[in-house]
Amino acid sequence: MVMRNSILLLSLCLATAAQAQTPSGGISQQMLSEIQRQNQPQPQDRALQNAIAANAIDDLARNHRNAGALDTHFSIETKKQTITDQKSSGRCWMFSGMNVLRSDFALRTDTLRVEFSQAYLFFWDQLEKANLMLQGCIDTAQKPIDDQRVQFFFHSPIGDGGTFCGVADLAEKYGLVPSEVMPESFSTDNTSRARALVSSKLREYGLALRDMVAKGSKPAAIQSEKTKMLAQIYHMLQYTIGEPPTKFTYAFKNEKGVASEPREYTPQSFYQEVVGGPINGTFIMVMNDPRREYYKTYEVEYDRHTYDGHNWRYLNLPMDDIEQMAIDALRAGHKLYSSYDVGKMLDRKRGYADTENFDYGSLFSTEFGMDKAQRISTFDSGSTHAMTLTAVDLDGDGKATKWKVENSWGASWGQQGCLIMTDRWLREYMFRLVVPNAFVPERLMQAYRTKPVMVMPEDPLFLPDE
Repeated sequence: MVMRNSILLLSLCLATAAQAQTPSGGISQQMLSEIQRQNQPQPQDRALQNAIAANAIDDLARNHRNAGALDTHFSIETKKQTITDQKSSGRCWMFSGMNVLRSDFALRTDTLRVEFSQAYLFFWDQLEKANLMLQGCIDTAQKPIDDQRVQFFFHSPIGDGGTFCGVADLAEKYGLVPSEVMPESFSTDNTSRARALVSSKLREYGLALRDMVAKGSKPAAIQSEKTKMLAQIYHMLQYTIGEPPTKFTYAFKNEKGVASEPREYTPQSFYQEVVGGPINGTFIMVMNDPRREYYKTYEVEYDRHTYDGHNWRYLNLPMDDIEQMAIDALRAGHKLYSSYDVGKMLDRKRGYADTENFDYGSLFSTEFGMDKAQRISTFDSGSTHAMTLTAVDLDGDGKATKWKVENSWGASWGQQGCLIMTDRWLREYMFRLVVPNAFVPERLMQAYRTKPVMVMPEDPLFLPDE
Protein backbone atom coordinates (compact mmCIF):
# COMPACT_ATOMS: atom_id res chain seq x y z
CA MET A 1 0.00 0.00 0.00
CA VAL A 2 2.88 2.37 0.78
CA MET A 3 4.47 1.59 -2.58
CA ARG A 4 1.17 2.27 -4.43
CA ASN A 5 0.69 5.62 -2.65
CA SER A 6 4.24 6.64 -3.52
CA ILE A 7 3.67 5.84 -7.19
CA LEU A 8 0.43 7.89 -7.23
CA LEU A 9 2.17 10.81 -5.55
CA LEU A 10 5.04 10.67 -8.05
CA SER A 11 2.60 10.59 -10.98
CA LEU A 12 0.77 13.64 -9.60
CA CYS A 13 4.01 15.56 -9.17
CA LEU A 14 5.11 14.76 -12.71
CA ALA A 15 1.74 15.87 -14.12
CA THR A 16 1.91 19.12 -12.13
CA ALA A 17 5.45 19.78 -13.31
CA ALA A 18 4.40 19.20 -16.92
CA GLN A 19 1.79 21.97 -16.59
CA ALA A 20 3.92 24.37 -14.51
CA GLN A 21 4.08 27.99 -15.61
CA THR A 22 7.17 30.11 -15.26
CA PRO A 23 7.75 31.70 -11.84
CA SER A 24 6.59 35.06 -13.20
CA GLY A 25 3.36 33.65 -14.61
CA GLY A 26 4.41 33.18 -18.22
CA ILE A 27 3.88 30.16 -20.48
CA SER A 28 6.62 27.63 -19.81
CA GLN A 29 7.71 24.98 -22.30
CA GLN A 30 6.04 22.35 -20.12
CA MET A 31 2.78 24.32 -20.07
CA LEU A 32 2.91 24.83 -23.83
CA SER A 33 3.41 21.10 -24.34
CA GLU A 34 0.34 20.39 -22.23
CA ILE A 35 -1.72 22.98 -24.13
CA GLN A 36 -0.70 21.40 -27.42
CA ARG A 37 -1.37 17.88 -26.09
CA GLN A 38 -4.95 18.90 -25.31
CA ASN A 39 -5.37 20.18 -28.85
CA GLN A 40 -4.16 17.28 -30.95
CA PRO A 41 -6.39 17.55 -34.02
CA GLN A 42 -8.78 14.74 -34.86
CA PRO A 43 -9.86 14.07 -38.47
CA GLN A 44 -13.10 16.04 -38.01
CA ASP A 45 -11.12 18.95 -36.51
CA ARG A 46 -9.03 19.27 -39.68
CA ALA A 47 -12.15 19.60 -41.79
CA LEU A 48 -13.52 22.29 -39.46
CA GLN A 49 -10.20 24.16 -39.44
CA ASN A 50 -10.23 24.23 -43.24
CA ALA A 51 -13.82 25.50 -43.27
CA ILE A 52 -13.19 28.28 -40.75
CA ALA A 53 -10.00 29.35 -42.52
CA ALA A 54 -11.87 29.81 -45.80
CA ASN A 55 -15.21 31.23 -44.62
CA ALA A 56 -16.73 33.95 -42.45
CA ILE A 57 -17.35 32.71 -38.90
CA ASP A 58 -20.96 33.96 -38.92
CA ASP A 59 -21.71 31.98 -42.09
CA LEU A 60 -20.54 28.78 -40.42
CA ALA A 61 -22.17 29.48 -37.05
CA ARG A 62 -25.51 30.50 -38.55
CA ASN A 63 -28.30 28.47 -36.95
CA HIS A 64 -30.17 26.94 -39.87
CA ARG A 65 -33.16 26.10 -37.65
CA ASN A 66 -33.57 29.84 -36.98
CA ALA A 67 -33.29 30.95 -40.59
CA GLY A 68 -36.90 30.66 -41.69
CA ALA A 69 -39.14 33.42 -43.04
CA LEU A 70 -39.66 36.32 -40.66
CA ASP A 71 -43.05 37.21 -39.25
CA THR A 72 -43.35 40.92 -40.05
CA HIS A 73 -46.78 41.48 -38.47
CA PHE A 74 -46.93 43.74 -35.39
CA SER A 75 -50.03 44.19 -33.27
CA ILE A 76 -48.93 47.72 -32.28
CA GLU A 77 -47.08 49.82 -34.87
CA THR A 78 -46.51 53.56 -35.23
CA LYS A 79 -46.84 55.41 -38.54
CA LYS A 80 -44.05 54.80 -41.01
CA GLN A 81 -41.68 57.61 -41.92
CA THR A 82 -38.70 57.93 -44.25
CA ILE A 83 -35.54 56.06 -43.29
CA THR A 84 -32.35 58.07 -42.75
CA ASP A 85 -28.70 57.14 -43.28
CA GLN A 86 -25.90 58.23 -40.95
CA LYS A 87 -23.34 56.75 -43.35
CA SER A 88 -19.76 56.62 -42.01
CA SER A 89 -20.44 58.62 -38.88
CA GLY A 90 -21.27 57.93 -35.25
CA ARG A 91 -24.35 60.15 -35.11
CA CYS A 92 -26.99 57.47 -34.49
CA TRP A 93 -28.10 59.27 -31.29
CA MET A 94 -28.90 62.37 -33.33
CA PHE A 95 -30.68 60.48 -36.11
CA SER A 96 -32.78 58.54 -33.62
CA GLY A 97 -33.53 61.63 -31.54
CA MET A 98 -34.63 63.59 -34.60
CA ASN A 99 -36.74 60.62 -35.74
CA VAL A 100 -38.62 60.94 -32.46
CA LEU A 101 -39.05 64.72 -32.81
CA ARG A 102 -40.35 64.58 -36.37
CA SER A 103 -42.65 61.68 -35.51
CA ASP A 104 -44.11 63.65 -32.60
CA PHE A 105 -44.62 66.63 -34.93
CA ALA A 106 -46.47 64.45 -37.45
CA LEU A 107 -48.54 62.98 -34.62
CA ARG A 108 -49.62 66.44 -33.46
CA THR A 109 -50.38 67.81 -36.93
CA ASP A 110 -51.77 64.52 -38.30
CA THR A 111 -50.53 65.10 -41.86
CA LEU A 112 -47.54 67.47 -41.94
CA ARG A 113 -44.06 66.03 -42.38
CA VAL A 114 -40.56 67.37 -41.89
CA GLU A 115 -37.01 66.07 -41.94
CA PHE A 116 -34.42 67.86 -39.83
CA SER A 117 -30.87 68.72 -40.78
CA GLN A 118 -28.43 66.54 -38.87
CA ALA A 119 -25.57 68.62 -40.28
CA TYR A 120 -26.92 71.77 -38.61
CA LEU A 121 -27.13 70.32 -35.13
CA PHE A 122 -23.88 68.40 -35.61
CA PHE A 123 -22.04 71.68 -36.20
CA TRP A 124 -23.15 73.01 -32.83
CA ASP A 125 -22.57 69.64 -31.19
CA GLN A 126 -18.93 69.66 -32.26
CA LEU A 127 -18.37 73.28 -31.19
CA GLU A 128 -20.02 72.67 -27.81
CA LYS A 129 -18.00 69.50 -27.22
CA ALA A 130 -14.84 71.46 -28.06
CA ASN A 131 -15.75 74.04 -25.41
CA LEU A 132 -16.57 71.28 -22.92
CA MET A 133 -13.13 69.77 -23.47
CA LEU A 134 -11.24 73.06 -23.19
CA GLN A 135 -13.14 74.20 -20.11
CA GLY A 136 -12.60 70.75 -18.61
CA CYS A 137 -8.85 71.21 -19.12
CA ILE A 138 -9.08 74.52 -17.25
CA ASP A 139 -11.17 73.02 -14.43
CA THR A 140 -8.70 70.17 -13.92
CA ALA A 141 -5.51 72.12 -14.60
CA GLN A 142 -4.30 71.68 -11.00
CA LYS A 143 -4.40 67.88 -11.38
CA PRO A 144 -1.45 65.94 -12.88
CA ILE A 145 -1.64 65.08 -16.59
CA ASP A 146 -2.04 61.39 -15.81
CA ASP A 147 -5.04 61.96 -13.50
CA GLN A 148 -8.05 59.93 -14.66
CA ARG A 149 -10.28 62.97 -15.08
CA VAL A 150 -7.64 64.91 -17.02
CA GLN A 151 -7.13 61.91 -19.28
CA PHE A 152 -10.88 61.73 -19.86
CA PHE A 153 -10.70 65.06 -21.70
CA PHE A 154 -7.48 64.40 -23.59
CA HIS A 155 -8.30 60.82 -24.59
CA SER A 156 -11.40 61.78 -26.58
CA PRO A 157 -11.49 65.58 -26.98
CA ILE A 158 -14.39 65.40 -29.39
CA GLY A 159 -16.49 62.63 -30.88
CA ASP A 160 -19.58 61.76 -32.88
CA GLY A 161 -21.35 59.79 -30.17
CA GLY A 162 -23.96 60.87 -27.66
CA THR A 163 -27.47 60.29 -26.32
CA PHE A 164 -30.91 61.89 -26.51
CA CYS A 165 -29.84 64.33 -23.78
CA GLY A 166 -27.60 65.96 -26.38
CA VAL A 167 -30.48 66.36 -28.83
CA ALA A 168 -32.53 68.05 -26.10
CA ASP A 169 -29.80 70.47 -24.98
CA LEU A 170 -28.59 71.38 -28.47
CA ALA A 171 -32.02 71.81 -30.07
CA GLU A 172 -33.25 74.00 -27.22
CA LYS A 173 -30.16 76.20 -27.44
CA TYR A 174 -29.62 76.45 -31.20
CA GLY A 175 -32.97 75.48 -32.71
CA LEU A 176 -33.56 73.24 -35.71
CA VAL A 177 -33.60 73.62 -39.49
CA PRO A 178 -35.03 71.42 -42.28
CA SER A 179 -32.65 69.07 -44.09
CA GLU A 180 -33.05 71.05 -47.33
CA VAL A 181 -31.70 74.18 -45.65
CA MET A 182 -28.40 72.64 -44.51
CA PRO A 183 -27.66 69.34 -46.30
CA GLU A 184 -25.00 66.82 -45.40
CA SER A 185 -21.38 67.34 -46.44
CA PHE A 186 -18.66 64.79 -47.17
CA SER A 187 -17.26 65.35 -43.66
CA THR A 188 -20.62 64.82 -41.96
CA ASP A 189 -21.11 61.57 -43.85
CA ASN A 190 -17.46 60.60 -43.24
CA THR A 191 -16.40 62.11 -39.93
CA SER A 192 -13.14 60.36 -39.06
CA ARG A 193 -10.56 62.66 -40.71
CA ALA A 194 -12.08 65.97 -39.62
CA ARG A 195 -12.62 64.58 -36.11
CA ALA A 196 -8.97 63.52 -35.89
CA LEU A 197 -7.73 66.95 -36.96
CA VAL A 198 -10.01 68.85 -34.58
CA SER A 199 -9.06 66.47 -31.76
CA SER A 200 -5.36 67.08 -32.38
CA LYS A 201 -5.89 70.83 -32.27
CA LEU A 202 -7.92 70.56 -29.05
CA ARG A 203 -5.20 68.52 -27.34
CA GLU A 204 -2.67 71.20 -28.30
CA TYR A 205 -4.99 73.89 -26.95
CA GLY A 206 -5.70 71.93 -23.77
CA LEU A 207 -1.99 71.80 -22.93
CA ALA A 208 -1.68 75.54 -23.55
CA LEU A 209 -4.58 76.31 -21.20
CA ARG A 210 -3.12 74.08 -18.48
CA ASP A 211 0.15 75.94 -18.88
CA MET A 212 -1.61 79.31 -18.48
CA VAL A 213 -3.23 78.13 -15.25
CA ALA A 214 0.11 76.79 -13.97
CA LYS A 215 1.73 80.18 -14.64
CA GLY A 216 -0.98 82.00 -12.71
CA SER A 217 -2.70 83.74 -15.63
CA LYS A 218 -5.81 85.69 -14.71
CA PRO A 219 -9.19 84.06 -15.45
CA ALA A 220 -10.07 86.82 -17.93
CA ALA A 221 -6.89 86.14 -19.92
CA ILE A 222 -7.57 82.41 -19.93
CA GLN A 223 -11.14 82.97 -21.11
CA SER A 224 -9.96 85.29 -23.87
CA GLU A 225 -7.45 82.70 -25.06
CA LYS A 226 -10.11 79.97 -25.00
CA THR A 227 -12.37 82.18 -27.15
CA LYS A 228 -9.58 82.52 -29.76
CA MET A 229 -9.12 78.76 -29.72
CA LEU A 230 -12.82 78.14 -30.25
CA ALA A 231 -12.80 80.63 -33.13
CA GLN A 232 -10.25 78.40 -34.87
CA ILE A 233 -12.35 75.30 -34.20
CA TYR A 234 -15.38 77.16 -35.60
CA HIS A 235 -13.34 77.94 -38.71
CA MET A 236 -12.49 74.24 -39.19
CA LEU A 237 -16.13 73.27 -38.74
CA GLN A 238 -17.21 75.90 -41.28
CA TYR A 239 -15.01 74.24 -43.89
CA THR A 240 -15.93 70.64 -43.09
CA ILE A 241 -19.63 70.89 -42.14
CA GLY A 242 -20.76 74.23 -43.54
CA GLU A 243 -21.96 77.56 -42.18
CA PRO A 244 -25.14 77.22 -40.08
CA PRO A 245 -27.99 79.34 -41.46
CA THR A 246 -29.49 82.13 -39.37
CA LYS A 247 -32.63 82.65 -41.52
CA PHE A 248 -34.42 80.60 -44.16
CA THR A 249 -37.75 80.25 -45.95
CA TYR A 250 -39.69 77.00 -45.70
CA ALA A 251 -43.08 75.49 -46.56
CA PHE A 252 -44.31 72.35 -44.81
CA LYS A 253 -45.31 69.27 -46.81
CA ASN A 254 -47.68 66.35 -46.49
CA GLU A 255 -48.21 63.20 -48.54
CA LYS A 256 -49.68 65.24 -51.40
CA GLY A 257 -46.88 67.80 -51.50
CA VAL A 258 -46.68 71.41 -50.27
CA ALA A 259 -49.23 72.01 -47.51
CA SER A 260 -48.48 75.50 -46.24
CA GLU A 261 -47.45 78.92 -47.46
CA PRO A 262 -43.69 79.60 -47.39
CA ARG A 263 -42.61 81.48 -44.28
CA GLU A 264 -39.35 82.95 -43.07
CA TYR A 265 -37.88 81.29 -39.99
CA THR A 266 -34.87 81.44 -37.76
CA PRO A 267 -33.62 78.11 -36.37
CA GLN A 268 -35.14 79.07 -33.00
CA SER A 269 -38.55 80.03 -34.42
CA PHE A 270 -38.60 76.87 -36.53
CA TYR A 271 -37.87 74.86 -33.39
CA GLN A 272 -40.83 76.50 -31.68
CA GLU A 273 -43.01 75.68 -34.67
CA VAL A 274 -42.15 71.97 -34.82
CA VAL A 275 -41.37 71.14 -31.17
CA GLY A 276 -43.48 73.74 -29.40
CA GLY A 277 -41.47 74.14 -26.21
CA PRO A 278 -38.67 72.73 -24.08
CA ILE A 279 -37.67 69.08 -24.49
CA ASN A 280 -35.86 68.85 -21.17
CA GLY A 281 -38.30 68.02 -18.43
CA THR A 282 -40.72 66.21 -20.75
CA PHE A 283 -39.03 62.80 -20.61
CA ILE A 284 -36.96 60.48 -18.48
CA MET A 285 -34.20 58.15 -19.61
CA VAL A 286 -34.29 54.64 -18.16
CA MET A 287 -31.68 51.91 -18.38
CA ASN A 288 -31.32 48.24 -17.57
CA ASP A 289 -28.10 47.59 -15.68
CA PRO A 290 -28.35 44.38 -13.62
CA ARG A 291 -25.05 45.22 -11.89
CA ARG A 292 -26.66 48.06 -9.97
CA GLU A 293 -29.63 48.45 -7.68
CA TYR A 294 -32.95 48.88 -9.45
CA TYR A 295 -35.28 51.84 -8.86
CA LYS A 296 -32.26 54.08 -8.25
CA THR A 297 -31.22 57.07 -10.34
CA TYR A 298 -27.65 57.40 -11.64
CA GLU A 299 -25.90 60.37 -13.22
CA VAL A 300 -22.74 60.34 -15.34
CA GLU A 301 -20.36 63.10 -14.27
CA TYR A 302 -19.03 65.39 -17.04
CA ASP A 303 -20.71 63.24 -19.70
CA ARG A 304 -22.82 65.75 -21.59
CA HIS A 305 -22.79 67.61 -24.89
CA THR A 306 -22.64 71.20 -23.63
CA TYR A 307 -20.72 72.51 -20.65
CA ASP A 308 -23.81 74.25 -19.29
CA GLY A 309 -26.15 71.40 -20.25
CA HIS A 310 -27.45 68.27 -18.57
CA ASN A 311 -25.39 65.27 -17.49
CA TRP A 312 -26.75 61.94 -18.64
CA ARG A 313 -29.20 60.82 -15.95
CA TYR A 314 -30.89 57.43 -15.83
CA LEU A 315 -33.39 55.50 -13.73
CA ASN A 316 -32.23 51.88 -13.48
CA LEU A 317 -35.14 49.47 -13.95
CA PRO A 318 -35.89 45.80 -14.57
CA MET A 319 -36.81 45.00 -18.16
CA ASP A 320 -40.45 44.30 -17.23
CA ASP A 321 -40.95 47.94 -16.19
CA ILE A 322 -39.11 49.23 -19.26
CA GLU A 323 -41.12 47.09 -21.64
CA GLN A 324 -44.48 48.09 -20.16
CA MET A 325 -43.72 51.80 -20.60
CA ALA A 326 -42.55 51.15 -24.16
CA ILE A 327 -45.76 49.26 -24.98
CA ASP A 328 -47.93 52.04 -23.53
CA ALA A 329 -46.10 54.76 -25.49
CA LEU A 330 -46.14 52.82 -28.76
CA ARG A 331 -49.85 52.09 -28.35
CA ALA A 332 -50.39 55.88 -28.17
CA GLY A 333 -48.47 56.36 -31.43
CA HIS A 334 -45.13 57.58 -30.01
CA LYS A 335 -41.82 56.41 -31.42
CA LEU A 336 -39.07 56.08 -28.80
CA TYR A 337 -35.33 56.67 -28.62
CA SER A 338 -33.63 53.41 -27.58
CA SER A 339 -30.12 51.95 -27.61
CA TYR A 340 -28.62 48.46 -27.90
CA ASP A 341 -25.52 46.36 -28.32
CA VAL A 342 -26.54 45.96 -31.93
CA GLY A 343 -23.58 43.84 -33.06
CA LYS A 344 -24.51 40.87 -30.87
CA MET A 345 -26.35 38.01 -32.58
CA LEU A 346 -27.42 40.25 -35.48
CA ASP A 347 -28.27 38.67 -38.82
CA ARG A 348 -27.41 41.65 -41.00
CA LYS A 349 -28.65 40.03 -44.19
CA ARG A 350 -32.17 39.69 -42.84
CA GLY A 351 -32.21 42.63 -40.44
CA TYR A 352 -33.05 40.25 -37.61
CA ALA A 353 -31.68 40.09 -34.06
CA ASP A 354 -32.21 36.95 -31.98
CA THR A 355 -30.17 35.12 -29.35
CA GLU A 356 -30.48 31.93 -31.45
CA ASN A 357 -29.21 33.35 -34.74
CA PHE A 358 -25.69 31.90 -34.32
CA ASP A 359 -24.25 28.90 -32.50
CA TYR A 360 -20.68 29.98 -31.83
CA GLY A 361 -20.31 27.55 -28.93
CA SER A 362 -20.79 24.44 -31.05
CA LEU A 363 -18.47 25.79 -33.72
CA PHE A 364 -15.61 26.16 -31.24
CA SER A 365 -16.57 23.31 -28.88
CA THR A 366 -17.14 25.59 -25.91
CA GLU A 367 -19.79 27.73 -24.22
CA PHE A 368 -20.15 31.51 -23.98
CA GLY A 369 -21.70 31.64 -20.55
CA MET A 370 -21.59 35.21 -19.23
CA ASP A 371 -24.87 36.81 -18.22
CA LYS A 372 -25.81 40.44 -18.97
CA ALA A 373 -24.24 41.84 -15.80
CA GLN A 374 -20.98 39.98 -16.40
CA ARG A 375 -20.83 41.09 -20.03
CA ILE A 376 -21.26 44.73 -18.98
CA SER A 377 -18.67 44.51 -16.17
CA THR A 378 -16.02 43.06 -18.47
CA PHE A 379 -16.64 45.46 -21.40
CA ASP A 380 -17.95 42.52 -23.43
CA SER A 381 -21.27 44.28 -23.96
CA GLY A 382 -22.69 47.76 -23.69
CA SER A 383 -24.72 50.33 -25.55
CA THR A 384 -23.20 50.81 -29.00
CA HIS A 385 -26.01 52.07 -31.22
CA ALA A 386 -29.22 54.08 -30.91
CA MET A 387 -32.30 53.23 -32.96
CA THR A 388 -35.93 54.34 -32.93
CA LEU A 389 -38.38 51.89 -31.38
CA THR A 390 -41.49 51.82 -33.59
CA ALA A 391 -43.50 48.62 -33.06
CA VAL A 392 -44.20 45.66 -30.76
CA ASP A 393 -46.07 42.41 -31.22
CA LEU A 394 -48.01 41.08 -28.23
CA ASP A 395 -49.22 37.57 -27.47
CA GLY A 396 -52.64 36.69 -26.05
CA ASP A 397 -51.50 37.59 -22.54
CA GLY A 398 -50.28 41.03 -23.59
CA LYS A 399 -46.60 40.06 -23.38
CA ALA A 400 -44.12 41.20 -26.03
CA THR A 401 -42.81 38.56 -28.43
CA LYS A 402 -40.92 40.79 -30.87
CA TRP A 403 -40.10 44.45 -31.54
CA LYS A 404 -39.16 46.66 -34.49
CA VAL A 405 -36.90 49.70 -34.74
CA GLU A 406 -36.16 52.24 -37.45
CA ASN A 407 -32.43 52.17 -38.07
CA SER A 408 -30.24 54.89 -39.62
CA TRP A 409 -28.28 52.72 -42.06
CA GLY A 410 -30.34 53.54 -45.15
CA ALA A 411 -33.62 52.24 -46.58
CA SER A 412 -31.99 49.31 -48.40
CA TRP A 413 -30.64 47.75 -45.20
CA GLY A 414 -32.42 44.96 -43.32
CA GLN A 415 -36.22 45.11 -43.36
CA GLN A 416 -36.57 48.19 -45.59
CA GLY A 417 -34.30 50.10 -43.23
CA CYS A 418 -35.77 48.55 -40.08
CA LEU A 419 -34.60 45.85 -37.68
CA ILE A 420 -36.81 43.16 -36.16
CA MET A 421 -35.71 41.78 -32.78
CA THR A 422 -37.10 39.03 -30.59
CA ASP A 423 -38.07 39.85 -27.03
CA ARG A 424 -35.42 37.47 -25.66
CA TRP A 425 -32.75 39.37 -27.62
CA LEU A 426 -34.05 42.76 -26.50
CA ARG A 427 -33.90 41.72 -22.84
CA GLU A 428 -30.25 40.76 -23.21
CA TYR A 429 -28.96 43.60 -25.38
CA MET A 430 -31.19 46.65 -24.83
CA PHE A 431 -29.79 49.31 -22.49
CA ARG A 432 -31.51 52.71 -22.76
CA LEU A 433 -34.99 54.00 -23.46
CA VAL A 434 -36.29 57.57 -23.48
CA VAL A 435 -39.89 57.68 -22.23
CA PRO A 436 -42.25 60.69 -22.34
CA ASN A 437 -43.42 61.63 -18.85
CA ALA A 438 -47.03 60.80 -19.72
CA PHE A 439 -46.16 57.11 -19.83
CA VAL A 440 -44.09 56.96 -16.63
CA PRO A 441 -46.00 55.64 -13.58
CA GLU A 442 -45.88 57.97 -10.59
CA ARG A 443 -43.92 55.47 -8.46
CA LEU A 444 -41.16 55.43 -11.11
CA MET A 445 -41.25 59.20 -11.52
CA GLN A 446 -40.73 59.56 -7.77
CA ALA A 447 -37.73 57.22 -7.96
CA TYR A 448 -36.32 59.26 -10.85
CA ARG A 449 -36.56 62.48 -8.84
CA THR A 450 -34.41 61.18 -5.97
CA LYS A 451 -30.83 62.36 -5.58
CA PRO A 452 -28.77 60.52 -8.20
CA VAL A 453 -25.76 58.33 -7.53
CA MET A 454 -22.81 59.81 -9.43
CA VAL A 455 -20.88 57.38 -11.64
CA MET A 456 -17.80 57.87 -13.75
CA PRO A 457 -17.96 58.20 -17.56
CA GLU A 458 -15.37 55.42 -17.89
CA ASP A 459 -18.03 52.92 -16.78
CA PRO A 460 -18.56 50.35 -19.56
CA LEU A 461 -22.30 51.04 -19.79
CA PHE A 462 -21.93 54.78 -20.29
CA LEU A 463 -20.18 54.78 -23.61
CA PRO A 464 -21.90 57.09 -26.12
CA ASP A 465 -24.31 55.71 -28.72
CA GLU A 466 -22.74 55.72 -32.17
